[in-house]
Amino acid sequence: MNVEYVIADPVIASVAAKAAITTPGVVRLEPGLRGLVTAWTRAARQRWKGLDPAPADGVRVRTADGRLTVEVDLVTAAADQAAAVGRAVQRSVGRFVAEQTGLAVDGVSVSILDIEPR
Repeated sequence: MNVEYVIADPVIASVAAKAAITTPGVVRLEPGLRGLVTAWTRAARQRWKGLDPAPADGVRVRTADGRLTVEVDLVTAAADQAAAVGRAVQRSVGRFVAEQTGLAVDGVSVSILDIEPR
């Protein structure tokens, strides 16, 4: 008997969010308008099913043609170089999602929406 497991996009997004927020230099994840709409829809659907919504604000997951991509919107600290933080988030998210889900991430896109002063 063959058993197939499917990991839902909101679960992947939650795992990616945890990896991103724990990366040094990341102040917070920032959902933006598109992210807010997605988060509200996801939270409403999960509550309707009787589930507690997993935190994934600022993270979007796309699965198409067998490819998994993750988009992260965040705010960095002024004390850190934004580009270096972005690269660290890309590595952290790709590695952590693979470790926790067994899925290979084809790409991680990081958008730095703000840099907070000290």
